[in-house]
Amino acid sequence: MPNTPIAELTDRARDIFRLVVEDYLASGQPVGSKALAQTGGVNLSPASIRSVLSELEQLGLLAAPHTSAGRMPTNSGLRMFVDGIMQVAEPTAQERAAIEKQLAEPGPIEAALEKTSSILSDISGAAGMVMVPKREAKLAQMRLVTLDATRALAVLVDEDGHVENRVLDLGAQASPTNLEQAGNYISAHLAGRTLADAAQAMRQEISSGKSALDEASASLVEAGIAVWSEDSAKRPVLIVRGQANLLDEAALGDIERVRSLIDDLENKQSVAELLDSAREAGSARIFIGSENRLFSLSGSSVIASPYRDRDGKVVGVLGVIGPTRLNYARVVPIVDFTAQSLGKRLG
Repeated sequence: MPNTPIAELTDRARDIFRLVVEDYLASGQPVGSKALAQTGGVNLSPASIRSVLSELEQLGLLAAPHTSAGRMPTNSGLRMFVDGIMQVAEPTAQERAAIEKQLAEPGPIEAALEKTSSILSDISGAAGMVMVPKREAKLAQMRLVTLDATRALAVLVDEDGHVENRVLDLGAQASPTNLEQAGNYISAHLAGRTLADAAQAMRQEISSGKSALDEASASLVEAGIAVWSEDSAKRPVLIVRGQANLLDEAALGDIERVRSLIDDLENKQSVAELLDSAREAGSARIFIGSENRLFSLSGSSVIASPYRDRDGKVVGVLGVIGPTRLNYARVVPIVDFTAQSLGKRLG
């Protein structure tokens, strides 16, 4: 069905369409002509309303489920609503203060990201998501510590004091002297550099024969670089909180859709790629149902907004995911405000 510009609808059709969508988003249930007539928002008889509903259905903006005489918006109808009719409700002063207060609490940035995801979930009644920024920290030190005959623990410390550990499979026994020499060599090259820059310099120096390392220590350096140069796509990049919110009473009537959505969320890399497509957006971007291949079966919607560091650089994306009957007018500005608040926390 071709897209219908909102300007082509009569005032009467536009008013009825708006009421159907708003009632559906509030209740999650199809809306019938009798219910519309009783609201008093339309000065028409149920028969006249049914006629308009039929026209809107023919235009592909509404659909009638088999089990109900009422109508509900299609994905195309929801897209028209959010793009041309919806009036957003800005966050209240209390909501803004609550978000800013939680994100201002001291602690590591990882805790702030977890908190952000929970905030979005609590306020939207859906699942909150935060894509973790890829860390390009400047590094300070690496130590290699023997675990057993063929394994060592690689401990990496960045300039902010952030510490990460990786188990290094050596494949053969390494002496404490070689481990210490390799760790010292790596640390000497890490100072003030990102891992990618340091790794390139070390590999060039070793391959050219300019390093003072023996063969065993050089092999340990290469192994140490490799364990920290994992493809970032293999690391967790997405924090999701509030999946239980997806199992509300309305959802239980369509449990297969909910199961499909939860399966989608388990595939965090695909969800992260969807969020990443909103990096260049100036404000919240809305993905509705089958507009995105990932959610074609679950029929879910995503509202996503980029967040920036103190220099205005986009470092990640956050948002919410839930059924297409999300309260877009309320959630969109909440997502935008939370993105702004998280950006201030990062600064």
